[in-house]
Amino acid sequence: MEQQDGPVLRRARRDDVAAIAALINQDAISVARNGPPPSLEEYEGWFDLIDACPANELLVLELAGRVAGTAQLTFIPGLGRRTRLRCLVEAVRVDEALRGRGRGSWMMREILERARARGCTLVQLTTDKRRTDAHRFYQRLGFAATHEGMKLYL
Repeated sequence: MEQQDGPVLRRARRDDVAAIAALINQDAISVARNGPPPSLEEYEGWFDLIDACPANELLVLELAGRVAGTAQLTFIPGLGRRTRLRCLVEAVRVDEALRGRGRGSWMMREILERARARGCTLVQLTTDKRRTDAHRFYQRLGFAATHEGMKLYL
C-alpha cells in the first residue's frame, strides 16, 4: 500500500481509540469538567456503540500514518427544519503540537463536504464559551453564533 503524503480524513477504527482518547484528554477544559478519563476499555466500549450506529461517524485525521485529529458527526433527521437533515459536529480535536498549520481547517472543510454529500442542509456545533480561539476558528470557516445553547447535566 502506498504511503499518503497529505492528510486523510477517514472513519475511525477500533485500533485508533487510544490515540483518540489521548487527543480528547489533551483538552484541559474537558478534563476539568469531566474528571479523570475513563479506562481504555471504557473508551473502546463507547467506540463500539458509536460505530454500530449508522447516524454516527467517528472520524480521524491521519497524517503520515498517525492519528492527528478527530471529530464525531451525528446526522439528525428533523421535522422542525422542514424535514431536513442536520449534522452535529462534536469532540473536534487536533493534536496541540500541530495546531496553527491549517490541519483543523482542512479537516472541517472535509467534514462540511461529508455533510453536504449526505444531504444535510445545516451543520451545527457547540463550543465552550471560554474557547475564544475556537470561536474565531469556526467563524473563519463561516459558522455564526445564531443561537444561545443550553445544557442540563443529569
